[in-house]
Amino acid sequence: MSLLKTQKISKSFKALQVLKDVSLEVQENERHVIIGPNGAGKTTLFNCLTGFLPISSGKIFLQNQDISTMETHKRVGLGMSRTFQKNNLFWNLTVKENVYLAITSNKPYKYRFFKPLDSYADIRAEADELIEQWNLLERKDRIVSELSYGEQRVLEVMLAVALKPKVLLLDEPTSGMSPAETAHTTKLIQQLPRSMTMVIIEHDMDVVFSIADRITVLHHGELLLSGSPDEIRNNSQVQDVYFGGGALSHADD
Repeated sequence: MSLLKTQKISKSFKALQVLKDVSLEVQENERHVIIGPNGAGKTTLFNCLTGFLPISSGKIFLQNQDISTMETHKRVGLGMSRTFQKNNLFWNLTVKENVYLAITSNKPYKYRFFKPLDSYADIRAEADELIEQWNLLERKDRIVSELSYGEQRVLEVMLAVALKPKVLLLDEPTSGMSPAETAHTTKLIQQLPRSMTMVIIEHDMDVVFSIADRITVLHHGELLLSGSPDEIRNNSQVQDVYFGGGALSHADD
């Protein structure tokens, strides 16, 4: 069953066309990775899917519901969550306070402003479990701005997961991480429940092939190919266009 679908969506900024007639289908429970070189339109596609940018033409569906013109917060309410290419966090709050805020967004008492969030036992328990799982337990009381860049990236992904979305969009989740951080984050992504459908933009091809059920290749804003990891790995057109005919291993983004 298709959970997220686009029908010939295009996005232009005046004379510059960034996306052209992109039709994409993400199946329920699928881990769908989007690759392509700089300027391919990957992050613009994410911004259109989540409502941060209006599409110029076409349609977007989430669980067969037309969300093409729906506001971002309403798409989140339908079960869509994302991370950003550049970290988007509450820099002056601690790790646990960031996690509390993310968890609270799913609670029926989220508009009770006069009671401290850490006074809710369920929020504390969920936050502690997430923080430990994502290996930030020793950093939970640190101000976010004091974390390393890699730790901030991990926190960004963790906050998106804390929303318990139906479809999770990860924009370069391992960008800027050390090899050890990349390996740890990749393992955590692999261990996320299959009930959480994922769409991932990723430049590290080792990560791509270790996560993806299906891969879509964008080129100059157009969908070049969508297929299984083996189909993408062995496709001569993909190799010629993106990697100079060499074997797929790593790609710059």
